[in-house]
Amino acid sequence: MCGIVGAVAKRNVVGILVEGLRRLEYRGYDSCGFALLSDGHLVRARTTARVSDLGDQGQTMSGNIGIAHTRWATHGKPDTVNAHPHFSNDLIGLVHNGIIENYEELRAELQAAGYVFVSQTDTEVIAHLIHQTYVKMDKRDLAQAVRATVPKLHGAYAIGVIAQDEPGVLVGARVGSPLVVAYGEHENFLASDALAVAEHANAMSYLEEGDIAVLTTDAVIITNIDGVIQTRAKKEVPAQVAAVDLGPYQHYMQKEIFEQPRAISDTLGHAQNADPALFGATSADWKKIDSVLILACGTSYYAASTAKYWLEDLAGISTQVEIASEYRYRKTVPNPNALVIVVSQSGETADTLAALRHAQSLGHTETLAVCNVATSAMVRETKYCFLTHAGTEIGVASTKAFTTQLVGLYLLALTLAKHRHLLTDAQEKNAFNRLRHLPSAINAALALEPQIIAWSEAFAKCENALFLGRGLHYPIALEGALKLKEISYIHAEAYPAGELKHGPLALVTDKMPVVTVAPNDSLLEKLKSNMQEVKARGGKLYVFADSDTQITASEGIHVIRMPEHYGDLSPILHVIPLQLLAYHTACAIGTDVDKPRNLAKSVTVE
Repeated sequence: MCGIVGAVAKRNVVGILVEGLRRLEYRGYDSCGFALLSDGHLVRARTTARVSDLGDQGQTMSGNIGIAHTRWATHGKPDTVNAHPHFSNDLIGLVHNGIIENYEELRAELQAAGYVFVSQTDTEVIAHLIHQTYVKMDKRDLAQAVRATVPKLHGAYAIGVIAQDEPGVLVGARVGSPLVVAYGEHENFLASDALAVAEHANAMSYLEEGDIAVLTTDAVIITNIDGVIQTRAKKEVPAQVAAVDLGPYQHYMQKEIFEQPRAISDTLGHAQNADPALFGATSADWKKIDSVLILACGTSYYAASTAKYWLEDLAGISTQVEIASEYRYRKTVPNPNALVIVVSQSGETADTLAALRHAQSLGHTETLAVCNVATSAMVRETKYCFLTHAGTEIGVASTKAFTTQLVGLYLLALTLAKHRHLLTDAQEKNAFNRLRHLPSAINAALALEPQIIAWSEAFAKCENALFLGRGLHYPIALEGALKLKEISYIHAEAYPAGELKHGPLALVTDKMPVVTVAPNDSLLEKLKSNMQEVKARGGKLYVFADSDTQITASEGIHVIRMPEHYGDLSPILHVIPLQLLAYHTACAIGTDVDKPRNLAKSVTVE
């Protein structure tokens, strides 16, 4: 992790590399660097500061071929020595996303062969392995050296490689981590995300598992590990990848919070009824489905957890939600009639992809991706898909990707309910009317921002926070706590409100704000009792309450009234103020909102 850019051209590529890294900054990183072939020698610049610092270093450097990288530390602390690119004997330069699981064994073998390691990374192993093969060749061939090396690597990788002796050749390879090639006019590019090189490219191709690409100024040749040429479709560079302007907003996260009405409208598209065609299926396809298994990580897991309530309540179908990173490491009882759903913003989340492939190995054939990227591995590897239309999400902390996932999963619940004859025509019409009104309802929730800013000043002085929800809104409380801890670094936990007396109540003091999601639903009176438990112990409640809940502000109880109760769709509405609370608390503290420490946007390693 986290970002790769490579270029071979008939012009100086420093600007292309630095701008490409800038476009990938949203993924999160703790160091960055680039390497060039300049006057016949490998040279590089690296820093633990921002990409802008790298750009300053590069002002006096030039070269027609180069590789660049933003690193999110896995092996070795974040420092310049561990930053990419890594060199082997000033002959091979390499950047790498992913994790090499057998690097310790390979490192020992290389050290025994006389190689000296200067970093703590697993990446340096790859550079030395390629060098070891390369220097033994009668006629040096970088692409062939890469082909000979990659079978020795266990784990996930996307790499970009250049060699001093081949000044016009850039080689890329991938297994498990995404990599694209992009085509320009007498120049070609390599990147982990098309966003990095969109402004220079006319078309692009997504590399498949095991592909090795050889790029020169005038050609791109893609082969498998045996050197057999592979054909990969050329696609248009997606229009959305150029849409990264901040506009009038202070941060991308703020911009994306306010883009949610449009994103939800775009995700709904022209859908007018609950039809399996929304997911690329037919009623006959889903005839045997008798249960649902959802696999996801992080924010997407909370979207899945919300969907469990919808699927079981509306569609009457047994639903299991699993953390993807745990699912494949335990024995499960597969049901071939289950619909397996994977949820991911990028469609490249390593843990979720691995969980999908594990489910398929167990005999699960009915698979569905809910994803924001049409060309992602997850979409390509599932039988069905639902594309959210959130647009490019730059902020590391997900907002509009989350709410559009919820919309897609709600549509699925309606569709399965109709498929199982549990949704009347009147109920279907009413549900779609409410979906169509949802963007307007979210705009009303966004108008609460001034009141939330006032709360954020108090939260910025706290070290801990507790979030409470019940039923359908418990996953929303989890998401609210996650957002606060992600970007403000305040320790936050979420609990089902009924669990307070089973332990968490011991944490409640007047210094522990307790955020409560309080919709006017069947559990409201139970929730009010839980709130009294907090108040009786001197806790301070911050309540997002529907207007008709009759929860009023008093000593120790702060209340912001939501614009309206929204029934089954209430979780989508209630998460909006929680996003704003996290955002403005982080702003009050002064953290790096869009690029929070230690985190990455697209988690492409286990």
